[in-house]
Amino acid sequence: MNFIIDKEWLLKNLHEQVRVIDCSFSLGNPEKGRQEYEKSHIPGAVYFDLEKDLSGPAGKHGGRHPLPNIDDFIQKLEQAGIDERTTVIAYDQGEGAFAARFWWLLQYLGHEKVYVLDGGFKGWIEVNYPITAEVPTFNRAAFKTNMNHEVLASMEEVREVSRGQDPHTILIDSREERRYLGLEEPIDKKAGRIPGALNKPWFEGLSAGYYKPADVQKQRFTDISPESQIIVYCGSGVTAAPNFLSLKAAGFEKVKLYLGSFSDWISYDENEIG
Repeated sequence: MNFIIDKEWLLKNLHEQVRVIDCSFSLGNPEKGRQEYEKSHIPGAVYFDLEKDLSGPAGKHGGRHPLPNIDDFIQKLEQAGIDERTTVIAYDQGEGAFAARFWWLLQYLGHEKVYVLDGGFKGWIEVNYPITAEVPTFNRAAFKTNMNHEVLASMEEVREVSRGQDPHTILIDSREERRYLGLEEPIDKKAGRIPGALNKPWFEGLSAGYYKPADVQKQRFTDISPESQIIVYCGSGVTAAPNFLSLKAAGFEKVKLYLGSFSDWISYDENEIG
């Protein structure tokens, strides 16, 4: 199934029953995304902040970007005029991860009509498509959820896989190789990986901000059976989302995201590190 929308389609459908979501964010400068949105964005776009809207506050467990309060997130969707019939297109500045995080959250809520804009805002402005600084307002909608718990993996599930108790499930570490190998760790308190995980860096599924075609994505995962249950993780459940999307594009049906990821894993002293 295709979860990627090209900019040409979006331009033609900007004024239809389509809601555009700007997920611009910078992990090194949390205010930068909103500032960029306020300067310019795709007409009609509503801003969702990674840490304020797409994540909850960090605690002892749950990782650096835990699930947001679902009621608060739904309220924000409703304020944006989004209901179960709305087609939703998410974008970021072209990195891919922040838009994919929003996409995954709507998948979790059971919303099927959600897509990621290929190339992001960078690709949009490169072809001089229209932009604006106007912040839109919409009539409040009523969003109905149909929770899809099959896309979310718990720490307990991951622990069983790491201990070899579930041989039919594959763990994928989406971080760059040096972090996977424990050679460096710029963010989390411990270095290494969850035992038993394969390394499939998330950014290898994209090229200059555009998702690689389905046949190329399939080549990335040729060592994994399409029948396998797959759990993807990263540092905090953000950059694993593009890998989740890439796997779905490649035809893998049973994919879950360990949202807390490595930052949650290491918050339990009894969990081993590879």
